[in-house]
Amino acid sequence: MFAHELISDAIPPVRTSDTVQKVMDRMTEFRVNHLPIVKDQQFLGLISDSDIADIVDHSILVGGLSLSLYNPFVFEGQHIYDVFLLFYEQKLSVVPVLDVNKNYKGLISINSVMKFWATLSAVKDPGGIIVLEVDNRNNSLAHIAQIVESDNAQILSSYVQSFPDSTRLEITIKLNRTDISSIIASFLRYDYHVKATFNDSKSDDGTADRYNQLMNYLDI
Repeated sequence: MFAHELISDAIPPVRTSDTVQKVMDRMTEFRVNHLPIVKDQQFLGLISDSDIADIVDHSILVGGLSLSLYNPFVFEGQHIYDVFLLFYEQKLSVVPVLDVNKNYKGLISINSVMKFWATLSAVKDPGGIIVLEVDNRNNSLAHIAQIVESDNAQILSSYVQSFPDSTRLEITIKLNRTDISSIIASFLRYDYHVKATFNDSKSDDGTADRYNQLMNYLDI
């Protein structure tokens, strides 16, 4: 998935002719701590809530401020993982997206990223979750998938977590079945360390309702 596919049209950029009050109101409205400043189609940088927190006269125009603007951005053709990395490294609430000529195309909000991640990780779909702890040398996703599929199940999503100064990995898999007892037994039979399991095959656990509530909250 490319960065331009997550651009939010709902949040307009700041113009140099906007007042400080307008910037503050917009940050409050869209629940963000940063906004891009754009002149014509040129991206000038990000303004943060801390930049304007001590300004007394809220009628001052943004173009008249002396701000320590910094300009993190991604190009529209970059992978979504590059967007994740920028959010993480810079502690941002929005990431500007530029075209190859460095013209401003729009922004990606942290809420859009969370919404995408919720979809990507199959949060809404019912199913059991298994957390495996493996040695880095024995990390075979193909073998893990083979064990799951041999029990007529499928992996809906997965991710791997590493740890500093350790050769151990945690592999979390979300399956399309809530009754995962036989799959757990298979992993144990193959000497996998099953660190944790999460599922509820007896009743509706309300996952769909919680997913819909999350999507409504993130719908910006």
